[in-house]
Amino acid sequence: MKILEEVSRTLNEYLLVPNLTTEACVPAGVDLSTGLVRHRVGQDSSLRIAVPLTSAIMGAVSSPRLAIALAQTGGLSFLHQNQPVEEQAAMVAAVKRHKAGFRHSDINIGPDATLGEVTKLLNTAERDIAVVTDDGTPKGRLLGLISTKDYHPQRHDLDDPVASRMRRAGEIVTADSGITLSEANTLLWDQRLDLLPVLDPEGRVEAIVLRADYELHKRFRNESVDGEKRFRVGAGVNTRDYRDRIPALVEAGADLLCIDSSDGYSVWQAETLRYVRETYGDTVRIGAGNVVDGRAFRYLAEAGADFVKVGIGGGSICITRDQKGIGRGQASALIDVVAERDAYAAETGEYIPICCDGGLLSDYHMAIALALGADFVMLGRYFARFDESPSPLVRVRGQMFKEYWGEGSQRARNVSRYEHGGGDQLVFEEGVDGYVPYAGSLPDNVATTVSKLKATLISCGSTTLRAFHDDAVLVPVSHQSYLQNTAEVELRDRPSDRG
Repeated sequence: MKILEEVSRTLNEYLLVPNLTTEACVPAGVDLSTGLVRHRVGQDSSLRIAVPLTSAIMGAVSSPRLAIALAQTGGLSFLHQNQPVEEQAAMVAAVKRHKAGFRHSDINIGPDATLGEVTKLLNTAERDIAVVTDDGTPKGRLLGLISTKDYHPQRHDLDDPVASRMRRAGEIVTADSGITLSEANTLLWDQRLDLLPVLDPEGRVEAIVLRADYELHKRFRNESVDGEKRFRVGAGVNTRDYRDRIPALVEAGADLLCIDSSDGYSVWQAETLRYVRETYGDTVRIGAGNVVDGRAFRYLAEAGADFVKVGIGGGSICITRDQKGIGRGQASALIDVVAERDAYAAETGEYIPICCDGGLLSDYHMAIALALGADFVMLGRYFARFDESPSPLVRVRGQMFKEYWGEGSQRARNVSRYEHGGGDQLVFEEGVDGYVPYAGSLPDNVATTVSKLKATLISCGSTTLRAFHDDAVLVPVSHQSYLQNTAEVELRDRPSDRG
C-alpha cells in the first residue's frame, strides 16, 4: 500500500491570478490553436485544430451532424465505437463526404413521397429544406427543392405528393460542376438563395452550398479540414475488435483514432497501439487513455500513443468513483501527468499532447485545465446540450432538455469500454441516464466559449496556449472563497419592468 501525500483537487478548486495585459493582448491577437498528436519538440504537430475543443466518444454526443458543425467551428469530434464496425465507418464516411463550403446533400426525398413524409424528414433532421431527386438519393437527378416555406401542414393535404408543392429544377438557380466556392457564394448572395445545388453534366446532384455555411466561415474562419478541404473527424476504438475496426475506420477516412476506455493503464491498450504502429507506422495517429498519473502516461507514451487522455470519474454522467472507488481529482491528475509529459519531452525530444477529459462543468474549468497544461479538452455534457447532438429534445416540467447518458449506463451498455468480467453484459453501471438543459446551437455556444477563453488569456497576459501554460499563476480556492464565489443574489425587476 502507498498513500499519496496530497489532497485530490478538482478544477473548481483553483483560480487564475491576472498577469500584465499588454498591447498585444486583444481578442483578435489570441491564437487558441493546438496540436493533437505527438511531434518533435520545437516543431508543429502534423494535426492541429483552431480551437482546443473535442467532443466525447459517446453515443449521446457525437454524430455526423455534430462532427460537421464542430469541424466548421474549428474543433474535432470523435464518433463513438459502441456500435457495429460498419455503422461507425459509415458515420466517418458521411462526415468525410463534406468539403468546406461544398456539402454532401444529406436531406433528400423523392417526388412521389408525401408532404407528410417530408415534414417528418425535416423535423427529424431539424432542417427547413430538402433536395428532391428522381430516386430520392443524394446523387440522384435534381427535380427540385421543397422547404417549409412551400407548404403548410395545416393548409395543405399531407397525403399530397412532394411534386405538387416543390419548386421545380427549371425554376431554381443551380451551378455547374467545377464552380469555385467564391463563385458559388457570389451566386448565393446575388440571387438571395439559402441553398445552391451543384450539378454534374447529367443533372445529378454533386454537392450543395448553403448560406449558413458561408456565415459560419466568416464567423470562425478556421475550419478543421484535411488537405482536400474535407472536414476532419476522429473515431473511438476499443481493445477487443480493433483488428477489424481500425482498418475499416482508416478506409473510411478517419483523421484521428482514440482508444476508448475508462482506465487506459493496461497491457490491452499497449497491444492495440503496437498493432497500429506495426501495421501503419506513423500514417495512422491514435490516442490512448484514460489515465490519472504520470506512471500511466509514461506507459502509454512508450507504447506509442499520439496523445493521452486524462480523467477517471470526473465526468458529470460518470459514477466510477462511487462504484469502484477509483479516480482522482481532475486538477491533481493533470498536474501529475503534465509534469511527466514535460519530463518525457525533455528526455526524448517527443512532445505528446494531453487531453483533459472530464471535470469540466463550466467554461472557466476549461481555462483552468489549459493553464495547468492540457493541450485540448474533451467534452460530453457541454455538447450534449446542443441542437446538433443526436439525443432527443424533451420537455420536462415546462423546460426543454436533451437526453444524456453515460457509456457505462444500462442504456448504453458499452461493454467494450468497461471490463467487468461479465462477457457481453455490464455487471454493474459506471454511468447514469439523465437530462441536460437544452442550450441551442453549437456554433453560438462555441463562439461564446471561445470569447471567454480569449478573455481569460488576455487577463493572464497571454496570446497562445503555450504561453498561457508557461506563464499562468494559479491559486487554490479556500472553502470560504468558494462560498463567496457561489453566493446567490435574488434579482429584482428592473425599474422599467415595473408597472
